[in-house]
Amino acid sequence: MFNRVILIGRTTAAPQMRYTQSGKPVCSFSIAVNRNRKSSDSAQQDVDFIDIVAWQNLAEVCTKYLEKGKLVCIEGRLQVRSYTANDGSKRKAYEVVASDMQMLGPRNAPAGDVPVQNDAVSDSEFAQDPSFGMSDDLPF
Repeated sequence: MFNRVILIGRTTAAPQMRYTQSGKPVCSFSIAVNRNRKSSDSAQQDVDFIDIVAWQNLAEVCTKYLEKGKLVCIEGRLQVRSYTANDGSKRKAYEVVASDMQMLGPRNAPAGDVPVQNDAVSDSEFAQDPSFGMSDDLPF
């Protein structure tokens, strides 16, 4: 069995830190993830809001460095919890339990800025030299 989720999106708010009764730090936040879909005449984009839970050291890092609008990559596992709401109805909560978080974009960029990749090879560079980055020492 395999349960692995990788998401890239923007934080919708700053993470909220709390502590369990045994003193373990846990933070929760959500990210907005774009989802493309095709309609009969054009492509449209929907947004899914995914709840994220981080524990211990990762919780502390997320709380310290994330703020609303930051572009992040979250890796973890999908977890489904069942609970009874205040009105007595049974409900389920779907969330990603994070095992890794990477902030994307420049370090000091204001939230909401699109990341710039200065070290990326552009299509024009590749078109000028298709062997760019290739080595003659390939193992196959």
